[in-house]
Amino acid sequence: MLNITGQNFIAGQRSSAGSKFVLSYDAATDEALPYQFAQATPEEIDQAAQAAALAYPAFRQTTPEQRAVFLETIASEIDALDDQFIATVCQETALPEARIRGERGRTTGQLRLFAQVLRRGDYLGARIDLALPERQPLPRPDLRQYKIGVGPVAVFGASNFPLAFSTAGGDTASALAAGCPVIVKAHSGHMATAESIANAICSAIEKCALPKGIFSMIYGQGVGEPLVKHPAIKAVGFTGSLKGGRALCDLAAARPEPIPVFAEMSSINPMILLPEALKVRGDKIATELSGSVVLGCGQFCTNPGLIIGIKSPEFSQFLDHFKAAMAQQPPQTMLNKGTLRSYEHGLKELLAHDKIEHLAGQPQQGHQAYPQLFKADVSLLLEHDELLQEEVFGPTTIVIEVESAEQLGQALNGLRGQLTASLIAEPQDFENFAPLIPLLEEKAGRLLLNGYPTGVEVCDAMVHGGPYPATSDARGTSVGTLAIERYLRPVCYQNYPDQLLPLALQNANPLGIARLVNGEMSKAAL
Repeated sequence: MLNITGQNFIAGQRSSAGSKFVLSYDAATDEALPYQFAQATPEEIDQAAQAAALAYPAFRQTTPEQRAVFLETIASEIDALDDQFIATVCQETALPEARIRGERGRTTGQLRLFAQVLRRGDYLGARIDLALPERQPLPRPDLRQYKIGVGPVAVFGASNFPLAFSTAGGDTASALAAGCPVIVKAHSGHMATAESIANAICSAIEKCALPKGIFSMIYGQGVGEPLVKHPAIKAVGFTGSLKGGRALCDLAAARPEPIPVFAEMSSINPMILLPEALKVRGDKIATELSGSVVLGCGQFCTNPGLIIGIKSPEFSQFLDHFKAAMAQQPPQTMLNKGTLRSYEHGLKELLAHDKIEHLAGQPQQGHQAYPQLFKADVSLLLEHDELLQEEVFGPTTIVIEVESAEQLGQALNGLRGQLTASLIAEPQDFENFAPLIPLLEEKAGRLLLNGYPTGVEVCDAMVHGGPYPATSDARGTSVGTLAIERYLRPVCYQNYPDQLLPLALQNANPLGIARLVNGEMSKAAL
């Protein structure tokens, strides 16, 4: 058994000042695990936020190299966690060992990737317009711009990725890289996992001799609201439900000082199956698509929840094979009891709708989620039916058959914002359906061609975001190196002497980074 204290992490100290405790559960049996976690008190939340505010000035002044080493040290500490840790994650989430080991690699990989970003320096956005004292009719002053961290960030751990989107996940990694202290609200579904990761982060802080206030983590129910409302918090990172994300957005907007919330919330990730592709490989598509729908028990934010095809013999044949493939998919254990209840509620609403037909799947029973396939009348999409656009988090999907290319365009126009939109197509399809791509650009953050949206690469070019309600701010991404932009803001220096400028803007360019100087990229000293 891991050495789990269940105490909150408050700027390098462990604290359990309150009298309320929450429990962690075995995801497969729903039995309480032998740990209890102290719910953070308002005073502890205030202590964490105040410590973050005090640590912020010193932390943002650290060099990119110092923060890069810090992120790499966190990664090494997480890599060093033993098999007992892996077993605990599996127990809390019902996710298989291979998945957890792979997710740990993704988590430490993205920490190391942000270290590369820091050393590369482009995130600083350094821009220099040198003075033009002789310019007529007015001289131009010396103007230099770069980006700094916004300040302490509140991060909410996600249920479906206990490592990659939680305590040391992408939100935390990008915020720390930006020079922002972080306060994590541990997800209730894997609190023992969160404690082990928090210990790894605290160990890295010690080894790198950084201010202890740059990281805190709190447990409990109802602690998110006072955290987001605290005046020391300057931004929020969230992955979860539309209801939860929207509540945080409303709280943040109602503060005396409104702050941005970067919330990833809800997406049904439409897949458009075009005719020529179904003619060439419809059976193969049916098999691959059923695997994507049930992957990880459908507990991915990129789960393909809506499949659209044009009425044809090929689409009918595809649908027959798809029904058969979905009917053969076995039930799986979900992340926790609450997720299963939400899945069952979503299925009941679909089953009760008079314009939605159940095509495949055993009746929901017991403690596992049974994969399901539905077919909805296209009128629901054309009429903007809310139910059809609501994400059912789990191994289920809905098929829609449209009459024509024109009706396909109308149906897609009715979609709300999405994380992904996928085309399954052959070259001839692009000649016949050329308007689809610009239409999908308006709807989603990532456009896939002949691929399935489950699986998000962590790299420079990735966008894991999209128009509302996929996210609260379509200008950002929660995966990939562009994620750091969410926690930065630009500052311009006018006529400052060289010795008072930040390193990124000094004449000698001591960081050796590429800068935009008088409209041209250069690494040269001035």
